[in-house]
Amino acid sequence: MSKDLVQTASPYDCDETVERLKAAVAAVPMGLVAHINGQANAAKKGLTVDCDQILEVFRPDFAVRVWTARKEAGLDIPLRLHIYVRDGRTTVTYRRPSRVFAPYGHPDLDTLGAELDTLFAEIVARALDS
Repeated sequence: MSKDLVQTASPYDCDETVERLKAAVAAVPMGLVAHINGQANAAKKGLTVDCDQILEVFRPDFAVRVWTARKEAGLDIPLRLHIYVRDGRTTVTYRRPSRVFAPYGHPDLDTLGAELDTLFAEIVARALDS
């Protein structure tokens, strides 16, 4: 697996993992920008899929910092948590924010990325009790 990705198995089923992540996002505090429920979207077309959901997470003050440093980096926000089933276990995966912002080569984004690395690790730890 790439050093850019963090992948953690959840002891909870898909729906509980998603709800626990939402609570952890609020507790950190970050903002839940969007919840993309692939299962529900597939069901609308009569398709059945295993757990596949995305939580888009960010905060307005962080967005302003991104835009101020490099307007182009706005393309990479909000950041995402992907919840899915792998090998029979619910899994949470995200790209390390520091790696998301690294290609822009701006020290302010490096600082923000490091802050967000800590916050995303805390979100997952809170949600999964690890």
